Amino acid sequence: MPLFEIETDAHIIITWADDEAAAREVVDEAYPEDELLRMTKRPRNSWVISKGALGLTDRTLDPCMIARDCLSKSAGDKVNAIRLYRMETGCDVDQARRAIESNMVMGW
Repeated sequence: MPLFEIETDAHIIITWADDEAAAREVVDEAYPEDELLRMTKRPRNSWVISKGALGLTDRTLDPCMIARDCLSKSAGDKVNAIRLYRMETGCDVDQARRAIESNMVMGW
């Protein structure tokens, strides 16, 4: 079943549908008041949302994003994540520990 990316005036919807008509029906049922702006049949069975398109590329604005990235790179190893966070931000050990531990609690 093809994957469709559908943009309306208020939403971006990612859905599987047999064809374009079925994809339009999904939008009409879920958001009847929305105006369809664009519909794209995706070439693969996955989808990606560009952080650049959403304005989320400035990593200096969100220390949690940096901490989560460090946790991901270290595969959850707290000590290694703290080291990576310090290298990335230039902060001291205590600040890095707090940032990493608070993100571990949130389930990064």
